[in-house]
Amino acid sequence: MPAPFRTRRMVEFADTDMAGIMHFSAFFRFMEGAEHALLRSLGLSVYGIDDPAGGDAVISFPRVGASCDFSSPARCEDQLDIDVSVKKLGRSSVTYGFRLSRDGDELAAGQMTSVCCRMRTGQKPEPIPLPDDVASLLRRYAVTDGV
Repeated sequence: MPAPFRTRRMVEFADTDMAGIMHFSAFFRFMEGAEHALLRSLGLSVYGIDDPAGGDAVISFPRVGASCDFSSPARCEDQLDIDVSVKKLGRSSVTYGFRLSRDGDELAAGQMTSVCCRMRTGQKPEPIPLPDDVASLLRRYAVTDGV
């Protein structure tokens, strides 16, 4: 099984509540930031991939689902490791798995599903199949058989 992509981020004061504990919504921002870091590491972007069909459209990955289960609190100035893996690579979607930990102790686990869409100014996002080159790059972090 391939190793997950790992990034690190410090819990900032603005990520916490009055007790100095990381607010649940910040976990979602950390997961999204880790997804963006993974895509950048592959030479991609969450927004602005050239559309293989040409024209002025771009490819983007709007979220269609997100969840997170919390097992232990994070506190202001904690350094969190965020592991990202590809749990499922569909025809036009990708589901990422996230593990947030501090010093090896898991704090939260989540997932996020994004759909590959053609974006044109003034129009609704149009789901399209993942481009082969993008799917190939994402497979590097696939953790399940058949992905």
